Amino acid sequence: MLSAYIHIPFCRRRCYYCDFPVSVVGDKNPTTGDRMNGSNSGTIARYVEFLCQEIRQQVSVCAHREALTTVFFGGGTPSLLASDQVHSILQTLDQRFGIAVDAEISMEIDPGTFDQAQILGYRTAGVNRVSVGVQAFQEKLLETAGRSHTVEEIYRALDCIHAAGFTNISLDLISGLPHQTLADWETSLDKAIALAPTHLSCYDLTIEPVTAFGRQYKPGIKPLPSDETTAEMYRTAHRVLTAAGYDHYEISNYAKPGYQCRHNRVYWENRPFYGFGMGATSYIAGDRVARPRKTGEYYEWVEKGERGKGEREENGNLDLLLDTLMLGLRLQEGLAIAPLVEQFGEAAIARVWQRLQPYRKTGWVAVEPESAIEMAAIKRIRLTNPEGFLFSNVVLTDLFEEFEE
Repeated sequence: MLSAYIHIPFCRRRCYYCDFPVSVVGDKNPTTGDRMNGSNSGTIARYVEFLCQEIRQQVSVCAHREALTTVFFGGGTPSLLASDQVHSILQTLDQRFGIAVDAEISMEIDPGTFDQAQILGYRTAGVNRVSVGVQAFQEKLLETAGRSHTVEEIYRALDCIHAAGFTNISLDLISGLPHQTLADWETSLDKAIALAPTHLSCYDLTIEPVTAFGRQYKPGIKPLPSDETTAEMYRTAHRVLTAAGYDHYEISNYAKPGYQCRHNRVYWENRPFYGFGMGATSYIAGDRVARPRKTGEYYEWVEKGERGKGEREENGNLDLLLDTLMLGLRLQEGLAIAPLVEQFGEAAIARVWQRLQPYRKTGWVAVEPESAIEMAAIKRIRLTNPEGFLFSNVVLTDLFEEFEE
């Protein structure tokens, strides 16, 4: 099984919390006055050409042709692409690797960036799953976060998506925004549920130093909600969404039965994937390789064919163990012990088990079977839901410290 992540860096404006590698193209084409998108932006068209060139240059990691089982268009705002540009990228991927007939092909889209013809064009091109960047259902919070869409455009976007025949639909929400109250968060959850998506991603705001929020706010200080309030927002999301029939299958993600994000599970299970585009990272044959985060540098990198000479991370056995723990414990089912012992050795996993013992007592870590006391009797280990998930950073930091000592 192989997957491909496609980074589309363009946004009409940069959200105040965003530290992703993005390129701001503005709201309107200065010549025509039309809303900026891939059909009227030479900047976007040029990027798509380089992106397809990079895909064609990629050396296959398989001795035999292995079709992609998931493709994910992330950003940025991929819905600024014209539908024929999406078709061109998917066609290039199919020619280079093949795309499985039943592949999950996901695309992040933002309200206010597409119309009915455009979203139908995406579906015709092969996209079969969309993730809508809603973030909040309050105009004041959308403005506070620097979002370019309105609440009305959220509903208009969902109407277009349903009319185009999409059935695999995810919504993104953010908790912990400046001035956001617990009542605001409960309202957003209720309104999201009323739209009947098959998947919901609920992210807690992270203040990154290089962002507008990072320059304006300090974590834990008003108008940001307190740590106690954001913790209650997390618990509220778990309570409300599970009661509505969503499985809390990963720290930040909820799905109706059969609608977990197959692509993101590739990351959480630490499986290999291709990454294409500015700032994207691939994980192939044990190496993580990052592409340049600036447009000009990325173009130069593609032209030189230096796909294997990006910023390579050294991944020794210890790094691999820590990555496996960090990613696998994000999942509701946690990690099976036997494969960990086989891959990393009994001594290393015994250290993990000992370090987690105090958190079993606090109720943040659970094992299967529940009666197991000795490591030899344990089949799986996981974080409890929601409390273990809520305090996952504490648990994981402690695990990392164990192996730094």
